Amino acid sequence: MKAVVMAGGEGTRLRPMTSSMPKPLLPVVNRPIMEHVLRLLKRHGLTETVVTVQFLASLVRNYFGDGEELGMSLYYANEDTPLGTAGSVKNAEVQLDGDSFLVISGDALTDIDLTALIEYHRKKGALVTVCLTRVPDPLEFGITITAEDGRVERFLEKPTWGQVFSDTVNTGIYVMEPEVLSYIAPGEQVDWSGDVFPRLLAEGKPIYGYVAEGYWEDVGTHESYIKAQADVLTGKVETDIDGFETAPGVWVAEGAEIDPAAVLKGPCYVGDYSKVEAGVEIREHTVIGSNVVVKTGAFLHRAVIHGNVYIGPQANLRGCVVGKNTDVMRAARIEDGVVVGDECLIEEESILAAGVRIYPFKTVEAGAVVNTDVIWEQRSQRSLFGPRGVSGVVNVEITPELAVRLASAYATTLKKGATVTAARDGSRAARALKRAVIAALTSSALNVRDLECVPMPVARLQTARGTVGGVAIRTTPGVPDSVEIQFLDSTGADLSPAAQRKLDRVYSRAEFRRAFPGEIGDLATPSRIFESYVQELLSRVDVSGVPESGMKIVVDSGGGSAGLVLPALLGRIGVDAFTVNLGMDEAHPTESPAEQAAALRRLGELVSSSRASVGVRFDPVGERIWLVDETGARIDDERALLVLMDLVAAERVGGTIALPVTSTRVAEKVTAFHKVGLEWVSTAPDELTRVAAQKGVIFGGDGRGGFVIPEFHASLDGIAAFTRLLGLLARTHLTLSQADSRIPRAYVRRMDVPTPWAAKGMVMRTVVEAAQDRVLDTTDGVRIVESDGRWTLVLPDPAEAVTHLWAEGPDPESADELLGLWAAVVEQAGA
Repeated sequence: MKAVVMAGGEGTRLRPMTSSMPKPLLPVVNRPIMEHVLRLLKRHGLTETVVTVQFLASLVRNYFGDGEELGMSLYYANEDTPLGTAGSVKNAEVQLDGDSFLVISGDALTDIDLTALIEYHRKKGALVTVCLTRVPDPLEFGITITAEDGRVERFLEKPTWGQVFSDTVNTGIYVMEPEVLSYIAPGEQVDWSGDVFPRLLAEGKPIYGYVAEGYWEDVGTHESYIKAQADVLTGKVETDIDGFETAPGVWVAEGAEIDPAAVLKGPCYVGDYSKVEAGVEIREHTVIGSNVVVKTGAFLHRAVIHGNVYIGPQANLRGCVVGKNTDVMRAARIEDGVVVGDECLIEEESILAAGVRIYPFKTVEAGAVVNTDVIWEQRSQRSLFGPRGVSGVVNVEITPELAVRLASAYATTLKKGATVTAARDGSRAARALKRAVIAALTSSALNVRDLECVPMPVARLQTARGTVGGVAIRTTPGVPDSVEIQFLDSTGADLSPAAQRKLDRVYSRAEFRRAFPGEIGDLATPSRIFESYVQELLSRVDVSGVPESGMKIVVDSGGGSAGLVLPALLGRIGVDAFTVNLGMDEAHPTESPAEQAAALRRLGELVSSSRASVGVRFDPVGERIWLVDETGARIDDERALLVLMDLVAAERVGGTIALPVTSTRVAEKVTAFHKVGLEWVSTAPDELTRVAAQKGVIFGGDGRGGFVIPEFHASLDGIAAFTRLLGLLARTHLTLSQADSRIPRAYVRRMDVPTPWAAKGMVMRTVVEAAQDRVLDTTDGVRIVESDGRWTLVLPDPAEAVTHLWAEGPDPESADELLGLWAAVVEQAGA
């Protein structure tokens, strides 16, 4: 059997290490990752190998040649353009001679038993056998679901945490029969898991999954690269180390000179012809490449040093990577997480702070303290985006510099000359940051429509009217010293996870587009945006019956930007309204939960004392509303969702309602009664908007005061929801308490369980296994349905080390009991 080694990837997440070197050539304990892979193939008798190359292909060919030095026969299949994981193998079809073959990545470190994998493939008579392994954090990998007999049932590429219900992932190692290649068109970009395997599954072809027990590490990040070095040194992976073990865990290659007065504490490695002088201390998990000089008094701990590096006297290196041909001069200090590219000069007594990246061919001047990346880059992190865009403390985590880089990355994902919107809330911080964002956008050849301070619904609607996207900056709800930068797509919705990942990649690579002088974008401030918003709202949302109803309402704008729209809107509707908190306070752009609760109590008192029909309070950006009935009692968010949904369904009699999976299942009774459809959606920020934009959807809500009125716009809009509610109450002649009383009660309980990132995949697998024969819903996370109809939803948080749980029962006690049961499962699995 022949093997195909895929070695064409760019390894963009590993930059600057891969700026001038293909990822398969990155050294792990002084041997390229791909060499470890080839030696594994040879141990299992796979000596005839085809290598697919694309990025810096000549470097791979020059290093390995025809494979003679390894006792193998290597052939190369070159891609002029990236062809994808399947397309690259199709490109090598001629060299495979129509035989069965094994596919393996050239940039993953593994010692998996390939012989056992091949035997399993033949025993099963499979067309394709996918090698699987278990990992603690499956978020960046493709999850594969198999039946008890090993047959593959489903592939899920790059899942969100809401889709993770297993920790068994695809290693990218396959055994295949040649017939598979007939499913791939030559010269086209095609992937196995995304394109070929789903087609094979749809045709019922025999695809099996083999769960391997050996070591496997996708060396795709700087953290995993450092970890791979330590795993080889500690023997966690079975591979060859080129050298002699001169002391327990201390490996020294041929020709290395180590002064007897140097201190080496294993496990560590010193490469061939390197020189370590007296007084040097080399601590655990340090790897020194070939021809490296380490001068007197230097200290290295968990450092990975590539070939031909000079480390000066008293230099201090911890948890870092230093690229080849780089000079680190006297008393320089390089901290954890730093990556220094090839052929750099780090001059004496300079300090590279944790997480900094220095790209190739750069000089850090003597005595400099570097805490941001030189030329390119920002320190690595799990993801830029949280549940509401990019958020953090003003001028600590979210600085004008960061805002410029973010906006530059966003602009780079769009075409030159396109138009975007920019908007903010009433805070001073948002105003300052928006100016930085606008400068970056126009400098990247985009035209900007500056909406200034507007409610979020107005910003979203204006973005959907003729622009390709937008940026909105607001204060984080309840956290006055933090802000959120939200990026919008052409519909005004938050960016999809795929678009977020694209922006994240551009940001991390820092390859920002800049405009030529004649291409600098225009900046315009549109006029009458509030008037056009109100006019379009009233042309699409039915408010008939309101003037005749004699309805009296109390409206609290929350001291936010909704107050800029409400006076004109209320005057046009023709309702008797008493408004409070219309002014904006720049120094107080949000409120704490206690302040919000006190404001709602005051609103209730005003409604009751004035004998109003309803009270409505807006959040500071007009996106959400909270309701008070005619008695002055607050209607909680879950009940408000059911009330408005019931009123809409009763009037429309047809269509579909969209709700997140966290909502009460009382909604099913309401929609069934009114004979309307119900679609459950995930909790991803863009998902409710995406579904609400579909034909036939008449209403949506998130159960947290956010509502979608699709006949107007498919995004959360508190102003539109308020307007729709007034019309419904006027035409039905119902009070809010009457509308509330006709809906069954819901008892939903919620709990958050701290869960380490490394345990999240195992937690979800444990939950699925503990569910046994119960009905499972994996729309978002895992929802376990009991035989009596009670349910629990287990959902990992995408941005924090937390797992969220919801449970619903016919009474509070049963809901609490169910929540406690599954919380115990999550806590035990994550311990």
